[in-house]
Amino acid sequence: MPIQSAGSVRALALAGPTSSGKTTLMEALLQVTGAVARTGGEMVGDASPEARARGHSVELNLAGFDFMGDHYQVVDCPGSLEFCADVDRAMPAVDLAVVVAEPDPAKAALLQPTLRELERLNIPRALFINKMDQARGSLQGLLEALGAVSAAPLVARQIPTFDGEKATGFIDLALERCFVYRPGEPSQQIDIPEDLASQEAEARFHMMEQIADFDDELLEQLLSDVTPSRDAVFADLVKEMNEGLIVPVFFGSAANGFGVRRLLKALRHETPPPARAAERLGLEGPGAYVLKTAYAGQSGKLTYARVFGQALADGAELTLPGGDRARAAGLFAVQGGASRKIASAPEGDICAIGKVEQAHAGEILSLTGKPQSGRAAAHARRPLFAVALSAKNHKDDVRLSSALGKLVEEDPGLLLTHDAENKQVLLAGQGEGHVRLALERLRRRFGVEIDTEQPRTAYRETIQRGVTQRSRHKKQSGGHGQFADVTIEVKPLPRGSGFQFTSRVVGGAVPRQWIPAVEDGVRDGLAKGPLGFPVTDLEVTLTDGQTHSVDSSEMAFRTVGRLAIEEALAAAGTILLEPIEKLVVYSPSPAASNVTSALTARRGQILGLGPREDWRGWERIEAFLPQSERQDLIAEIRGLTQGLGAFEADFDHMAELHGRLAELAAQASKAPAPAH
Repeated sequence: MPIQSAGSVRALALAGPTSSGKTTLMEALLQVTGAVARTGGEMVGDASPEARARGHSVELNLAGFDFMGDHYQVVDCPGSLEFCADVDRAMPAVDLAVVVAEPDPAKAALLQPTLRELERLNIPRALFINKMDQARGSLQGLLEALGAVSAAPLVARQIPTFDGEKATGFIDLALERCFVYRPGEPSQQIDIPEDLASQEAEARFHMMEQIADFDDELLEQLLSDVTPSRDAVFADLVKEMNEGLIVPVFFGSAANGFGVRRLLKALRHETPPPARAAERLGLEGPGAYVLKTAYAGQSGKLTYARVFGQALADGAELTLPGGDRARAAGLFAVQGGASRKIASAPEGDICAIGKVEQAHAGEILSLTGKPQSGRAAAHARRPLFAVALSAKNHKDDVRLSSALGKLVEEDPGLLLTHDAENKQVLLAGQGEGHVRLALERLRRRFGVEIDTEQPRTAYRETIQRGVTQRSRHKKQSGGHGQFADVTIEVKPLPRGSGFQFTSRVVGGAVPRQWIPAVEDGVRDGLAKGPLGFPVTDLEVTLTDGQTHSVDSSEMAFRTVGRLAIEEALAAAGTILLEPIEKLVVYSPSPAASNVTSALTARRGQILGLGPREDWRGWERIEAFLPQSERQDLIAEIRGLTQGLGAFEADFDHMAELHGRLAELAAQASKAPAPAH
């Protein structure tokens, strides 16, 4: 029983872990609907050189097909957490997400980040268990393992049939029909085998019990041994999936085309209309929601958006959230890496819009003439890995800056910062692979060759004991000379106090108007201490001084202030301080002990370990960790957690660093900068 009119456009997301077969499923959907050649043709998905080199998706793949009079847009999402920021803005705009899983209970935990995000966004979802031709073990064990990572109950819509250990087809529990897989052809309907009749009846009754949990009328029928009508069962399945109360489960093998047509038919009847996604996004009236933006060579900037409320025509006036207006300078239908110009895009369609320069992912382009801000659905992903970069050729600095700006605009998971203290440009992302991908794109798409190095750590120096220092600056070179004489007291302060300057000068030993110059000179001297780093956590008090009626000046007192603090620091001796961050690490429970060991091996101090709130089978680990030990931490954590672990890091305090590590840091600060 369809819930929307014929000829409508639906948008489906294919989500799930890397290697589960999402892109293979998209190719199968395109093949069985005739959108691409069945065999021998070029793949539509993963068209970029970077994706093909890696053998998995690193960005959104967009494609469309027609099925039984309706048009479908598919958003194939990368599975690695490193590339999920590309998904964050696009996912809220789809009607339904098909989560693709492997038939291996040991890999069930890999689905949890995807399911939790879909649950947070309240997006209807179905589960497609792929690679059933490779399935081994108990179906019940698989469903239990998958059910443990889903907040909503999994409702098996089908049960696979087997010949020995080989999956041969499935029984559709809603239709009460049996189908046999046929390679390259639609599955063949057969009578339910007698030896499976009781299993089918039991599985179907269990399915109805699950949906009856949310329907009192159906529950009463089951308790009264009344067989519900097929239409009533379908209506409940549709309603409860649309409301996120259940997650229906389908089975198949995308590589062989098994179960793909049956999945399509279910989605045709059960996918919510675009109006629900518009409501979720906060659209008021017609408009287009921006999934992503990209710079496409000579075509300039393209804005990929889903159309809501009414058709979008080429040349239509769009109002951006800030009130600026732009015209759609060309509309394009997208099929993987290819595109074709179109005159208009119907409601529900996803298209590329040319030359909307100010548009950004996650924004609404209004067709009402009034700006719309919508609801902020995506959460910011904090960077976990960074490199410092510079152009190999100094002449490419301007090109590098422009290219980096475009990359960061395209990919909200990237962050570009300028470290003024260490004179480094830092590109940060969701992991080493994510940042390396961005660097490859810099070279390939923008032709900029770059050098990279590790980000430098913001060490500090401080003193452990107080000193009193008298310094004099005297210079005579004809005419007016320079003269200034000061006495300062320097003493340490508690960690985190910074720098304080006071004056106890009496009797005009240092004229009042020149005391600020002494402070400025002291600050100049603190910018780089004896070990090569800024000095902090100390108090400097100006206690006495001398002047010359002709040669004293503001410049002279600034100079003597710098000399005085440099001499005081040399006399007191400085020690090194290193930044310590507070980390919150999220890990699946089985890997938590290995993660804590990894933190400890990096000089981390474990502060606490407990269950992650609302995440079954996960731990939340708090620790102090030196910032210098964090550079490649995410790679180790991901390696220990099947690619699932993550962390958040915030500066907490400075701590003393001694011994060999302090010597190495000091040596590095005095090493010549690499040639540009």
